Amino acid sequence: MEKREFDVVGIREHGMVTGYVIRTELTDGLIGASRRAFKAGEVLSDSEPLLGAFSALRDQRHVFINVLGHVGGIVTRGDLQKAPVRLWLFGLVSLLEMQMLRLVRERYPHDSWGFLMTGNRLAAANEIFNKRRQRSEQTELSDCLQIVDKANIILKDDLLFNATGFNSKRSSEDFFHRLGGLRDDLAHGADILNGQCGEWAELSALVSTLESLLEKFETVVVEAKS
Repeated sequence: MEKREFDVVGIREHGMVTGYVIRTELTDGLIGASRRAFKAGEVLSDSEPLLGAFSALRDQRHVFINVLGHVGGIVTRGDLQKAPVRLWLFGLVSLLEMQMLRLVRERYPHDSWGFLMTGNRLAAANEIFNKRRQRSEQTELSDCLQIVDKANIILKDDLLFNATGFNSKRSSEDFFHRLGGLRDDLAHGADILNGQCGEWAELSALVSTLESLLEKFETVVVEAKS
């Protein structure tokens, strides 16, 4: 285990994985003496959504995966740093951004949301817009909004804010701030378990809220502001 840097390994008996051992608990005796049996909540189905693994790993450092009725794999917090999970997370953030942009456009057609932006943020969006136009890229000004800009527009409009389901502006601002941090960490290959989102429990809660908000936004239709 030390050579391969494994903290946890399964114990196989008669061809079946029936328990596991933790490296720090091993003694000089037989490995079976340190064997742990699987407990409720430690084993997930292989059909469990990734969000389920995030939730399970919030309170423990590893979970086992049930494949065809038997334990056949393990997932640790460290595995969630790997490319497939990072791509999944980045995809969730991107999908939410797309829905945010859709709501902003429906509520404020023809880029009429400018009055909700600060001067500096509006200038930044216009700078990106002008650069893209110089490269003959077909784009709209709203395409040049950053996630923080979309969030600010949504939070300043009562109808759009109510669609988020947040209890307060403060909690929604905190969520979008941490979401922006997660997006930056993912985009730049940074450590997401100890990055801008804080500790593991905070990241798990953030991802859960992210998926819930995405589901809400996908069904929301708003009227243009008169």
